[in-house]
Amino acid sequence: MAIRKVCGIETEYGIALRGVGESNPIAASSLLINAYVAEQQRKVGWDFEDESPGRDARGFAREGSMAPEVETHLVNAVLTNGARYYVDHAHPEFSTPECADALECVRYDKAGERILARSMEAARRTLPEGQGIVVYKNNSDRKGNSYGTHENYLMDRAVPFGRIVRHVMPHFVTRQIYTGAGKVGSEAASAQDVPFQLSQRADFFEEEVGLETTLKRPIVNTRDEPHADAQKYRRFHVIVGDSNLCEVATYLKVGVTAIVLAMIEDDFFGDVDLSLATPVQAIRRVSYDLDLSLPLELADGRRLTALDVQWELLDLARKYAEDRGLECVDDEVGRDVLRRWEDTLTTLESNPMSLSGKLDWVTKHELLDAYRQRHGLDWDDHKIAAMDLQYHDVRPERSLFSRLPSERLVDEAAVELAITEPPEGTRAYFRGKCLQKWASSIVAANWDSLVFDLGTDPLRRVPMMEPLRGTAKHVDTLLQGSTTPGELLEQLGT
Repeated sequence: MAIRKVCGIETEYGIALRGVGESNPIAASSLLINAYVAEQQRKVGWDFEDESPGRDARGFAREGSMAPEVETHLVNAVLTNGARYYVDHAHPEFSTPECADALECVRYDKAGERILARSMEAARRTLPEGQGIVVYKNNSDRKGNSYGTHENYLMDRAVPFGRIVRHVMPHFVTRQIYTGAGKVGSEAASAQDVPFQLSQRADFFEEEVGLETTLKRPIVNTRDEPHADAQKYRRFHVIVGDSNLCEVATYLKVGVTAIVLAMIEDDFFGDVDLSLATPVQAIRRVSYDLDLSLPLELADGRRLTALDVQWELLDLARKYAEDRGLECVDDEVGRDVLRRWEDTLTTLESNPMSLSGKLDWVTKHELLDAYRQRHGLDWDDHKIAAMDLQYHDVRPERSLFSRLPSERLVDEAAVELAITEPPEGTRAYFRGKCLQKWASSIVAANWDSLVFDLGTDPLRRVPMMEPLRGTAKHVDTLLQGSTTPGELLEQLGT
């Protein structure tokens, strides 16, 4: 049976420093994060010992391919909710803690938005009058540069990577019909007459499979960096998603993908083969097709629309749920994902614009098109582009999204709690609680270990190689019974 699909989202935010002549995004990102951490907690830095972004899941790297650089000199903090908050290239990035299911992922993704908004306020208090930092949860600066929203899923190491690629590729190409954030225009050199498209990221993918994340981006990324027991687990790193503000879109993005990966892991596809003839061309074709009607050519010569492919996957997922169950994604959450997936596909077929408030591309299109028609503007008018950007503004008082009705899946009290408290069902609980109690004794942390300094040599590393160990159920009694980090390590036997 498929293992539990522990999951998480990494979001790179767009950033601008206002009130200065030339903005340095790296310096602005550092200032933003440092201002927040200084007001909230003692800063605990990231431990880079296990970082290996150059390892390729295929066991080799194509000649000329380049892994992301590990930028150890930039700001990198671990938060008491178990998350990582750091500067990645020229962007602030918030990585949620490990989450036990898609609904929890939505909760911590929203907590990340609140943390970025509070970071802007904290930074404003340190800047000269007239200066300020503005952050956007989007994926493009409209100058040809894209920044990512990545997902991560725990998988069994024994699953052949080729099987993953074969079956997940059609899903990644077609899921943008409900995961796309919406975008005015196109930044692809080959694109012509694209007033509005489903996805912000589709323009920027040039390869089917590969290691890179910033150049020649592949639809399926091969980074093999498990952040767990490498003999047992794979962390499937997904770089093909958009930044979502609608909670339903995020929920479907993570929830459906987790089920698809579980089916792949259990080799449930059998003879079902939805392989596309040209995935790179298809991902853009889907993004540009607002009517969701253009057929895609499959490798076997059939022609299906993106909706058709998603219906095929849903039909298989329903059979999987009946045959194997959905405990690997949390049965209750998994069955709710199936229901919402079906409802969404049905509505996309009949009346997609009624999904405003649930799907970002629909919500944004409805807003911008109404304004455009009311004022007699073309899609390429600079006012429409400005509204596109303002939709993603993280400041609640400036965000166009925050002014619109949208369906909430997690209440605001739960999101507020997630800003400081870790999830209880993964190892993030142990990480977060240790930071709350003994931050002054922790010199560094990462996903799979904490490094303690007890005032005597040597430093003591506590490994956390099992993502589903270190939960509240496992360690609460231990943590409550330890008054010092020394007592904790003694009881752990490290």
